[in-house]
Amino acid sequence: MRLLHKEMVWLDERPKTPPLPSEVRIEAGYLFRLVQAGVPLSLPHSQPMPAIGKNCHELRINSSSGIWRFIYFIDSDFIVSLHSFCKKTPKTPKREIELCKSRLKMYIDLKGGSDEQ
Repeated sequence: MRLLHKEMVWLDERPKTPPLPSEVRIEAGYLFRLVQAGVPLSLPHSQPMPAIGKNCHELRINSSSGIWRFIYFIDSDFIVSLHSFCKKTPKTPKREIELCKSRLKMYIDLKGGSDEQ
């Protein structure tokens, strides 16, 4: 039996310490490894983001430094990191959603516009 492992595609910067706290970077790395292996995540770690697109989700990591979010798209071949940010309000800011939508559109267009958006 072959384990599923999807490669990561980063459309934003890879998480680095700083500005990302090391404990947040480590937890994000662990959770993304699970996603790459095909493990379905749910709350409190991940939730769907249909406002961005089909198969889009957000990793949710709370730390003493803030509420960190990593928006990603599950493609047929890859896990695509669209954006990461420290959230300051309960609702995801519109500018963050719009940035993710534009990066997702760019990715789909570059791929030939044929995937599961």
